[in-house]
Amino acid sequence: MRILVVQESDWIARGPHQSHHLMERLSKRGHEIRVIDFEILWRKRGKGGLFSERQVFNNVHKAIEDASITVIRPPIIRMPVLDYISLIYTHRNEVIRQINEFNPDVIIGFGILNANIAINQAKKNGIPFVYYIIDELHHLVPEKAFQAPAKLIESQNMKKADKVISINEGLREYTIRMGAPKKNTEVIRAGVDLERFRCYGRDMVRNSYDILDSDIILFFMGWLYDFSGLKEVALEIAQRKIDNIKLLVVGRGDLWETLQEIRIAYSLEEKLIIVDWVPYDDIPTYLSASDICILPAYRNDVMRNIVPIKMYEYMAAGKPIIATRNYGLQREFGDNSGIIYVDNPKSIPRIAKELMNSKKYIEEGIKARKFAENCGWDGITERFILCLNELF
Repeated sequence: MRILVVQESDWIARGPHQSHHLMERLSKRGHEIRVIDFEILWRKRGKGGLFSERQVFNNVHKAIEDASITVIRPPIIRMPVLDYISLIYTHRNEVIRQINEFNPDVIIGFGILNANIAINQAKKNGIPFVYYIIDELHHLVPEKAFQAPAKLIESQNMKKADKVISINEGLREYTIRMGAPKKNTEVIRAGVDLERFRCYGRDMVRNSYDILDSDIILFFMGWLYDFSGLKEVALEIAQRKIDNIKLLVVGRGDLWETLQEIRIAYSLEEKLIIVDWVPYDDIPTYLSASDICILPAYRNDVMRNIVPIKMYEYMAAGKPIIATRNYGLQREFGDNSGIIYVDNPKSIPRIAKELMNSKKYIEEGIKARKFAENCGWDGITERFILCLNELF
């Protein structure tokens, strides 16, 4: 099967997300995958030049070493607002080009604008279109003034798509509220590589950062959004001076500099360990070095129905999780799957201390691993292929 994917994020720099894991597994099964992506990080990179050039990246993989994805990045105007306006024209041209040259059997959309473009072109050419929802997309638009029109376009996409797939029940409910016909909606949950995330290398990582056996390590990995709650956790550790609690963060993002400033201002060099991106294959060793994983994200519209793929990876490592009480998480995992819910990120260090002292963390970690064992990637991939086959 030839599959064309369109998204409004950087396929190469971001992730691996659900889309990477799934598409790379499809490529290993012999399906040909092309992705049209968007240079969303151009502002942070500080690249010169007002106009970018069309780029093609061959044999791309993020999660699986021998997977092979072709990524096409159309040109844009590197100016705020104009980057999205230019996307409308350049991505339309690229979608038409790929339909003519690649002749896809199906198109899968993860974005808003270029998904709308792709749906229209798919309809003209009799190609099935699948809208794959892993976020409430319009909430992620950085310019507040554009969120309302983005919501309208997102809603239109859901109404027109041949199939709307969500990664959890909370998001499926959201797609139906947005106008997706219920009969066209389906949930295909996030998956996890159960063998990859079996714990190993605990002492290696802990020794590298002078972590003592008596230290309790709270672990977070991924993009450091402003609303991630990590600032509140770090400040609580700093101000409360909770003995032997340390925060280990692996990733990059909006809060990077803020966390560095907190680290210096409160002399937290030993208690706040901030690590830049590491190879994906190294993540299990960092998980092994941790005691409790955290998801302290704010209870806001962005996070209401989100179930990040990192949750399944935490669980596959057999780690208990302390997470902010958001609807999507509770809808997905319930109250007996190794997750302890809190109402405020500030309470996480205290709850973690209590969990470790009571030895209850062992029981919760076992529950987490047991839940993850029903989410292996092989089954998820098979179900996705069956879902695509139903469109023909």
